[in-house]
Amino acid sequence: MVEDVVDYPRVAEPNSRGRLTQVFQLADLFPLSVSSVGPIFSVAATGGVMAAYAGWWTLPAIGILSMPFIVAAFVFRLLNRHFPHSGASYHWSARIVGLRASRYQAWILILAYFFSIPPIAIPAASYTVALVAPNYHAPPVVLVLISLFWIVFAAIPLLLGARPTALITKIFFAVEMVSLALFATLGLVGLHRTYVPIHFGKIPIGGMLIVAVVAATVLDGWEIDSYAAEESTRPRTDPGKSGIIGALLALGFYAILYPLMFAETPMRKLASSSDPLAIWASRLLPGNHWAILIPIVASTAGGLWLTTYILTRALYAMGRENLIPKRFGKTSRRGVPHFATVSVLVLALVVVGIETLVSSLSSFFALVLSAAGFFLLAEFFLDSLTAVVFLTRGHRKLPDVAIAPHDHRWLLVGAIFSSIVMGALLGLFFVYGPRAIGSGIDQIVAVLLGLGVVFSWLTGRRRPRLFSFTGDDIEPVPTGVAGQ
Repeated sequence: MVEDVVDYPRVAEPNSRGRLTQVFQLADLFPLSVSSVGPIFSVAATGGVMAAYAGWWTLPAIGILSMPFIVAAFVFRLLNRHFPHSGASYHWSARIVGLRASRYQAWILILAYFFSIPPIAIPAASYTVALVAPNYHAPPVVLVLISLFWIVFAAIPLLLGARPTALITKIFFAVEMVSLALFATLGLVGLHRTYVPIHFGKIPIGGMLIVAVVAATVLDGWEIDSYAAEESTRPRTDPGKSGIIGALLALGFYAILYPLMFAETPMRKLASSSDPLAIWASRLLPGNHWAILIPIVASTAGGLWLTTYILTRALYAMGRENLIPKRFGKTSRRGVPHFATVSVLVLALVVVGIETLVSSLSSFFALVLSAAGFFLLAEFFLDSLTAVVFLTRGHRKLPDVAIAPHDHRWLLVGAIFSSIVMGALLGLFFVYGPRAIGSGIDQIVAVLLGLGVVFSWLTGRRRPRLFSFTGDDIEPVPTGVAGQ
């Protein structure tokens, strides 16, 4: 068995430039995990696509994919107990698999989360217009300006520090939870009035596979607490625990919302809608479209800054270890990686502007950003492989962690299962992706995967130095421990 590590509450100390500040408690982390999933936004953004490709078969497709993701939540908790680190995923790979593998995983991590930001910012603008001026057809310039507003809004809590980020997130979290409970109740009460016949039909294998890849974008986000480990007062116990809570709650929300929405709205209407939740809400509350748009906007805004949070903490860790320019590893007096935060949001705004304003490039960027689900799935696939290696080689002694031989047989079986399922979906993406997302998506993904080799080689030339977070301080990992 693994030796238990006891974490005692710490009082946040004034930041000494270069360090994150430990302020998060469990009550802060699990709202971050749930809000980062963005259940309402996720259903609004993907429900139409899922209905179009799989219909009622969407539900078993999500159910199948949810199993490896739930296993991943427990895997993350195990890895967090041994290696709490703001770089989380790529750091675990460095400590367990080797530095070369971790550099490639860092590239996948960057793509996964950066490609997730513009697809949140653009809908945030669209939903805002629909809420404020429902009959107004906003031109591209207006959408870019509103996207700019939300990006600046997202920057405010992130730049103010971890505590304000947690506080503002809790407010948006409360709005989303109350709304979820309200619409679930209304849906159940009105089921007899708005019920439509259930028809599964022939199993659409290709459609279910596409739904499974798309579902990666709605089943992730809860892992934010792993990237918040260095800002947690109990870095070896709370991160991972809150992730499990977030993953299970998100799955519970989907298990209620999707069946109700499908059962109370004609599938043809959902499949042709960019906002299926609004179609469903119009049947539950005729004439009150704003009732669903308010929680959608809240959910979208929260997802925007929390997805950015994950990426900036990972970039901070990479900059600190000289994997990328060291400027990314600097923090402000508030303990915020300000350069990483501003850089990510500015670049996201540039991408949003190009996709919205430049018609000749908009389809290309839309295609690239649609690969977010693939790279998120790839990230979790690599994490599962890391866990398999860890659980089969747990007897190896590492200098900064007391590790006894591991006897997590069921977790090992789960990690192997997750690796097989996710790996198969990644391979099948190249078969079914072009017909569902658009021709060229497979070539784009292949090129981006190839560029990871270039990234790994270039970052290796920078002679990065690995650091571990002990819970009290950042310490260098002795040469040769993590492999080359």
